[in-house]
Amino acid sequence: MQAYLDPTQEQGRAFFTRKIEGSVVMLNLLRFRHTADYSKAPALMPGAPISGEEAYRLYMDHTLPFLKASGGELLFYGCGGDFLIGPINERWDAAMLVRQSSVGSFLAFASNQAYLAGMAHRTAALEDSRLLPLIEARA
Repeated sequence: MQAYLDPTQEQGRAFFTRKIEGSVVMLNLLRFRHTADYSKAPALMPGAPISGEEAYRLYMDHTLPFLKASGGELLFYGCGGDFLIGPINERWDAAMLVRQSSVGSFLAFASNQAYLAGMAHRTAALEDSRLLPLIEARA
């Protein structure tokens, strides 16, 4: 099974060519590793093995100040479980909604070098993920 942790160039291009005006809410679906894998960033590895969920908390602790400074906000973070409607063989450990004031603000946040310095916690934490940009529907 293929894991999705980062956007492809095509997905990034498609997102930016949507020409979204105003705020965007990112729906994050997260599946954690049983044990975080810091093999790609041993310098960030804690002294003892930790769970993927614990590594994701480290990522969030690092990330939230940069998110807020860029005009973004965490709207919701919740624990997952079994689907009420959906595939019984698919699980997501957590879901998160993050609002960014604009696509430009999101781009500035996502390319901030100080923010990127903690990205390895996210990579170590996640077995798989989904990120769906949402815009408010006009009635």
